[in-house]
Amino acid sequence: VQLVGSGGGLVQAGGSLRLSCAASGFTFEDDAIGWFLQAPGKVREGVTCISSSDGSTYYADSVKGRFIISSDNAKNKVDLQMNSLKPEDAAVYYCAAERSSNCHGAYDYWGQGTQVTVSS
Repeated sequence: VQLVGSGGGLVQAGGSLRLSCAASGFTFEDDAIGWFLQAPGKVREGVTCISSSDGSTYYADSVKGRFIISSDNAKNKVDLQMNSLKPEDAAVYYCAAERSSNCHGAYDYWGQGTQVTVSS
């Protein structure tokens, strides 16, 4: 079982990036998938989650209106479209899978993290 996050990079403030989380060894269709970020010296915090039961999505206030999470069950991946990026969005982003169809916040599998750098 493995989660692989990708798509990070360097972008100017105001720009966009699209992160992807791909699974191997299991399918996403029954799992809730979340994205988290961890900035240097800070604790990991939740960014967004998408449930598999009805596609409900949840966002941290700091990213509402700018980030969009979406799932593609056919490709067994979940994407995070990040728009209007700010310097404070810079962090390592992790995807995680919860073996539950709803976003309860108890994640079972974690990806390795992908770095997002935002220049001002």
